[in-house]
Amino acid sequence: MNIYVGNLPFNLGSEDLKEIFEEYGEVSTTKIVSDKLSGRSKGFGFVEMTNDDEANNAIKELNNAEISGRNIKVNESLPKPAGESRGGERRSFGGGERRSGGFGGERRGGFNSGGDRRNSGGGFGGGRRERY
Repeated sequence: MNIYVGNLPFNLGSEDLKEIFEEYGEVSTTKIVSDKLSGRSKGFGFVEMTNDDEANNAIKELNNAEISGRNIKVNESLPKPAGESRGGERRSFGGGERRSGGFGGERRGGFNSGGDRRNSGGGFGGGRRERY
């Protein structure tokens, strides 16, 4: 079973996390998620345990437990539903044959400069420019 562990102290390492969960059963892997640029922990991670009963017991016992002054959150990590993208709905900010595009919509100003702006779409390259 894959287990999500959140609200971890930022100085906790994968080996520390493994030691905590090994008290409840066999741990196959642990991973602390870190920021790509800074390398600093993001404060959450994952633990994989081979036995589901042991994993469920660890979840029950460790959820809301205090580690280094922080109450950790522990629950089963469920796979992301198919078709769900990270961060929600994607939006487009430019291009295309439309009258109201990008930031600015139907306006006479916007971030594009110059020319007659009637029905231009304004914004970041949004819409089609019509000159009269």
